Amino acid sequence: MQNTLYITHLNVLLQRYREALIHFKLDAIVISSGSVSYYYHDDNSHPFKPYAGAQQWLPFDLPSDCFIVIKHDKTELIWPAKQDFWHQINAIPEGDWQKAWRLTPVNNDKWCQALPSRCALIGPATLSNVAFSDALETWLNYDRAIKTEYEIECISRASKVGVKGHVAAQNAFLSGASEFEIHCAYLSATLQDSAYTPYPNIVGINEHAATLHYEHKDRNRPFRPLTLLVDAGASEFGYASDITRTTTVLDDDFTALKNDIDRLQQTIASKAVAGKSFIDLHNEMLLGTTTVLRQHDICRLSTEEQIDKRIPHHFIPHGLGHLLGLQVHDVGGRQTDRDGSVLPAPTDSPFLRLTRTLQENMVITIEPGLYFIPMLLDQLKANTANHGCNVNKIEQLIPYGGIRIEDNVVVGVENVNNLTRHAFAEL
Repeated sequence: MQNTLYITHLNVLLQRYREALIHFKLDAIVISSGSVSYYYHDDNSHPFKPYAGAQQWLPFDLPSDCFIVIKHDKTELIWPAKQDFWHQINAIPEGDWQKAWRLTPVNNDKWCQALPSRCALIGPATLSNVAFSDALETWLNYDRAIKTEYEIECISRASKVGVKGHVAAQNAFLSGASEFEIHCAYLSATLQDSAYTPYPNIVGINEHAATLHYEHKDRNRPFRPLTLLVDAGASEFGYASDITRTTTVLDDDFTALKNDIDRLQQTIASKAVAGKSFIDLHNEMLLGTTTVLRQHDICRLSTEEQIDKRIPHHFIPHGLGHLLGLQVHDVGGRQTDRDGSVLPAPTDSPFLRLTRTLQENMVITIEPGLYFIPMLLDQLKANTANHGCNVNKIEQLIPYGGIRIEDNVVVGVENVNNLTRHAFAEL
């Protein structure tokens, strides 16, 4: 990656933090990457993932026990240099990025004694002489929604890695593999360790595809494979891709249903431009879902009747999408200003994670679906009078589990940049 992208990114962060220093009347902000944690009553550690607010500053995977000190006129990286014969010592990575930093290797905590009195901390660590500031973290989280070109490039690279895994997973499924074998094929194709994927891979065959966050990976090969749903991504310098694809075996009505959801997904994604309310976009997705349900004789009611009775909500109980970045569900999705004001999700769609009006260079997911979840369908039949649903048709579709199509999209002024579709096209 060109170092100029990173330097421009760094300057954007410096401007944001300088504004925060002025607003909160501070002389320095300290950011902690976090420390290694351990399983209860065990000396085995959890997989380490750095605090996103620290990772944002550096073009490599940040290790534990680092601190970043931001002042009005300089940036300093405090690097752990403790002696250790049990573990490999993390050397400071080489590269042109170093020219923008003051690098301070330390083997104790005395460095923090030189910090100015007007100083605030964000991140998971604690310092005896610096207090954590929730208001400061909230202020900075709001701006994280707008990505720099460097951040977009990182997500694009993560997308290109992720689609390789999805192709490998599809091929493994079509050859008769189990969920666990498909998961392993994905990891192999993306050169990832399961402990360090951006989120646990979801690999569901048939009815398992109806569990939104299905994480159990069956080692038994399916007797009659019908559907595979894979929700999995990859990372580049901490930035995640989040991609979902559904694969079917038969040329039947469920496959036609999947194709219509795919078309709906592309239509909605094309409308994700600056100035568009994401709540409105979510509602357009629900309207489109009513058409799909009616065209496939799943529900015979009109669009207006379906929305009034909340029929589509039983087939797509999740939100249309979310912000994407250093965290898969990136922060600030419902935040409307730096001070932390929040626009809540609609009462009929409480799981919608993004309610903001879209702005240029936000990176979001667009992920409509159609699930046949017995619990929700039983509630629909029991609690909704004159629901108009074709119960026999639904029973035929339950064994297929569900459908979701998810792309990662960069919001533009007039058009969108669909990173996922571009990555698949380049294979």
